[in-house]
Amino acid sequence: MDDAAAKQVLDKVDEKAVVDLTQELVKISSFKAEETPLANFLHRLFQQRGYEVELQEVEPGRFQTVARLKGSGGGKSLMFNGHLDIDPLPMGLKRDPFKPSIEGNRLYGAGAFNMKGGLAAMITAAEALRQAEVERKGDLVIACVVGELQGGVGSAYLMEKGLRTDMAIIPEPYGADNLMTTHAGWVELAIHTLGFSQHISTVEKAVDAIEKMMKVIAALKKMEFTHTPHPDLPGLPRLIVGVIIGGRGRQHDLKGPNFTSDFCTALVDVRNVPGQTSKMVLTDIRQVLEELKREDPQLEYEIESPPPPQYEAQRVTMEPVDIPKDEYIVQAVARNYQELTGQAPKTIGAILPLAYAANDSAHLLKAGIPCVLYGPSGGWDQPGEPDQWVNIDEMVLCSKVLALTALEVCNLQ
Repeated sequence: MDDAAAKQVLDKVDEKAVVDLTQELVKISSFKAEETPLANFLHRLFQQRGYEVELQEVEPGRFQTVARLKGSGGGKSLMFNGHLDIDPLPMGLKRDPFKPSIEGNRLYGAGAFNMKGGLAAMITAAEALRQAEVERKGDLVIACVVGELQGGVGSAYLMEKGLRTDMAIIPEPYGADNLMTTHAGWVELAIHTLGFSQHISTVEKAVDAIEKMMKVIAALKKMEFTHTPHPDLPGLPRLIVGVIIGGRGRQHDLKGPNFTSDFCTALVDVRNVPGQTSKMVLTDIRQVLEELKREDPQLEYEIESPPPPQYEAQRVTMEPVDIPKDEYIVQAVARNYQELTGQAPKTIGAILPLAYAANDSAHLLKAGIPCVLYGPSGGWDQPGEPDQWVNIDEMVLCSKVLALTALEVCNLQ
């Protein structure tokens, strides 16, 4: 890499700029399926700064933003991919979640950790390249996508529409000293049990869908999946039943608790290990339910995976990821981190317990785009202090590493 060009780029990474941008992103609410106001903000920002930029309508009325810094031609292309949607807010917040605040090295606010700090870092890195006006042969794509928390709705859309780059970096919040290459897959499903509803006066004639679901849940808790254990992911596979609702009819009418339920739904979340596909997960679960049905002929069930849209849960399945550590993009990020810090990354591989989550790398890798996960850490405090924060120093370091890596990749022949 040209040392003079690298210095020019690093000189343009501005701590105040990354902090200010993170605060602006935090101020705009962007829960899943509600990302359009933030997409519009970023569309204007990129337009004002001279990027090629597109607002993509992923679903009716739901938009994401994709910007591009064009290269002069002949180089490799790189994608920064960050998601706009944020997690639901917990109870007990001590700060206004949409009024960002800084305390020491922490920037607090809704979604600061996952992943508006990472978004700001990747945009700041792109800005450093643009402002430095150094040679870039290849394109840098900045994809600000929707619905990662629903299984990667926006990134799946990008891949379906044919967007491809030679490599990618996703700034998920695994820490500026860590490169994530191995993580779980994510499968969600709705299991419905069907019954025969009766008034309490004739309950003996009923087939209670809730009682049947209790049997299903007990069996799921004990089941063993078909898989080969992965040494870096000892806690996989794992399953939880996160939601259960029962009532009358397929819409779970709750106005009649004096009647037994004839339709009960459980939303089930499974994290699977590399080598264990989503199809294998569903086959194992179906076998468990079929065994229950043989024991109880009155048990009737249905499975939907991903769950129907009305539950606002996962929309797209994510397969497990195990990225080779010798991929060029992995080594490039590690090399530029070491150039800046004087030491090798603490971890290249799985970072526990965060590796039990899933992310958009599943869709990029499926489309043939080698990628790595690298972004600033943060989190939330102990019980009673659930406010989310991102580490400011790590945002700045990540911006620098991302900028140098983009300069390197985009000038590869």
